[in-house]
Amino acid sequence: MNIDTHFDFDFDFDFDFDFDFGQLTLERINAAARCTTNADTKNFGVTRLFLTPEHRAVLKLLTEWMQTAGMSTTLDDAGNLRGYYYSDNPQGKTLIIGSHIDSVKQGGKFDGIMGVILGISCIQALHDSGRSLPYHVMIAAFGDEEGSRFQDSMIGSKALAGGFDSTSLARVDENGITMAEAMTAFGLNPDNIPACALDAQSILGYLEAHIEQGPLLAQHNLPVGIVTAITGIERQAIEIIGETGHAGTVPMDSRQDALVAASKAIVAIDTYLKQTTDLVGVVGEISAAPGSVNVIPNRVQFSLEFRSPETRIRQQASDHFQAQFKAIADEANVKITAKTVYQSEATTCDASLSQALAAAVKRTGHNPLHLFSGAGHDGQAMAKLTRIAMLFVRCKGGISHHPDESVSQEDLDVAGRVMLYFLQQYQPA
Repeated sequence: MNIDTHFDFDFDFDFDFDFDFGQLTLERINAAARCTTNADTKNFGVTRLFLTPEHRAVLKLLTEWMQTAGMSTTLDDAGNLRGYYYSDNPQGKTLIIGSHIDSVKQGGKFDGIMGVILGISCIQALHDSGRSLPYHVMIAAFGDEEGSRFQDSMIGSKALAGGFDSTSLARVDENGITMAEAMTAFGLNPDNIPACALDAQSILGYLEAHIEQGPLLAQHNLPVGIVTAITGIERQAIEIIGETGHAGTVPMDSRQDALVAASKAIVAIDTYLKQTTDLVGVVGEISAAPGSVNVIPNRVQFSLEFRSPETRIRQQASDHFQAQFKAIADEANVKITAKTVYQSEATTCDASLSQALAAAVKRTGHNPLHLFSGAGHDGQAMAKLTRIAMLFVRCKGGISHHPDESVSQEDLDVAGRVMLYFLQQYQPA
């Protein structure tokens, strides 16, 4: 993470915009938040799952706003809404601005959809001033990123990038409805999802604006920041096998206590995480057996997840944890096994797009802060198609996936101007 205080860029603007990004964007975010299962968003937040009436309701709003901004719109068979703002150059390629419009259950009203509405606001500003760009712009409103309904994330962006796995269609929601059945009921044709994939040769890049979901921008008193990479993730299932015994009769120095060994392992994990730059992690679940007040635990299972924007750092962490587990197992006379159950590689943001984004931030009078994303985003899927850039926007208290999630109108205004400056100064090669 660093703050760029000396970066300069030669902007060639022939006009400035008198456009209130903050007010328009916030009004529309509030309107979209009403597309939820419970009208009491203050207490219950936003619940807008994939292929539901709430999804359909927000699509109607977004379609109206896109068309008001001079875009042509289409809903593809993966449930993504696409808005096209065409260039005067019919041979121009396309820059994609996108994010997701679904939510977690009882989540916030800014996560995901803020980036879509900010993109629409930028196109509205261009349209109102009668301006076009030397390339086409597509606003992509991905139907599913969170995976809250079918427990499979980034369905929409994977479809556009050509990475959709057709086995996902058999996944079921909590009511036993398959994804394929839900798509058909929504008016989509799941058999056509492969045709949703874009031609990489026609795409210039992908830009996503997203709430930070963390505290760093607030700590640096900055409204926006530039993402350097989207984290890689590794999840392991740890099992420790000891030997059960009576808590009152087995001597302390001869016990094979699986829970004591687990506690040492967890402390070792936490210590290493705190000592290592660009690495975060958590032990989020733990269980001990047999689970009796006067019995020495003979089996403990716990989860371990750790994330880094650099594959090398994540791999080093995995190797370190394995060495620590072996040492603890030898000391405690127990057996420790660690099984990797999930792994995703880090995604690096494109240097040239990020540089242009940093220049746009400078144009608004703010120093560009470069930071990595510890959460997954649609950009990871889109990176299989094209180069990507991400803009983070400050959120109050770093709170996300919660009804208290909040972004100020002032920060929305800065973010909108950054994106518009980026669009204006970007020159396709």
